Amino acid sequence: MLHPQARALLDLMDQSGLPPAHELSVPEARAFFRERVRVVQSPPPAVAEVRNLTADGPDGVIPLRYYRPLGASGAALPILVYYHGGGWVLGDLDTHDAMCRELANRAGCAVVAVDYRRGPEHRFPAAVIDCIAAARWVHEHAAEIGLDASRLAVGGDSAGGNLAAVVSIAARDGGELPIAFQLLIYPATDMHCTAPSHAENGQGYMLPRETLAWFIRHYIADPVQYADWRASPLLHPDLSRLPPALVLTAGFDPLRDEAAAYAKRLTATGNRASYVLFARQMHGFVSMSRLIDEAETAIALCATELRRALRPAA
Repeated sequence: MLHPQARALLDLMDQSGLPPAHELSVPEARAFFRERVRVVQSPPPAVAEVRNLTADGPDGVIPLRYYRPLGASGAALPILVYYHGGGWVLGDLDTHDAMCRELANRAGCAVVAVDYRRGPEHRFPAAVIDCIAAARWVHEHAAEIGLDASRLAVGGDSAGGNLAAVVSIAARDGGELPIAFQLLIYPATDMHCTAPSHAENGQGYMLPRETLAWFIRHYIADPVQYADWRASPLLHPDLSRLPPALVLTAGFDPLRDEAAAYAKRLTATGNRASYVLFARQMHGFVSMSRLIDEAETAIALCATELRRALRPAA
């Protein structure tokens, strides 16, 4: 059964008469997403420091936002490089500001959020290129900004979870970027969208099938590219030797089964991976803590796992 708070939010959205993203232009959808985030997120907590940075990428400058948690000592901090959700089309540094602040304070780590290029202006694999480049830049420049390059995690929600999974694979294959942990919050892992949960949860919840198709269409120009592991990490032939992972999903999410399949493959190929299902929740709930109590539980869990994974070696 869908959590009553999630149902109340969906009912409120229905009563408002606001159209779904796939019925809007891209600028309109981005503006609506920013406004929705403002309504459903708790106020952003204070942190010790927030600073805008830039990384040099292969195709130009990549904006970053650096968060240092409250109570941080002078010691070099562990790092979470965070990729925002929004279907590779919506979302930015501001829409996920509160989440990054919460994770920094609760996990006791620095968070570096990445403003990667989005579709349709910049098609696949532009976002992938930026996300890999940003993680490499953070690793290479960690000491300059008071961070510990040996304790680096990547993470993200939805499209950002997809990108974090892809960065983890690319880092393994490249060999020069050690990643200690991957935080995958309801990640998209297969662009073909054929898992049973797409049929079960494709209407009536936060991510209808038409909106998901709209996102993918604006991100990937050629459906042949759905089979590229940089778009669909579940399809990579070798998922061994990857960082430990937390894969968090929701019961009423169309992405539920492909995220679960990714966690299963991680474990089957010898990695340490935890899979947590919030059975009564829907896609996007983790960033809705103003209205959904279980978002607080999910953020606390993510922070606990980050803190454990990034603690100093004994």
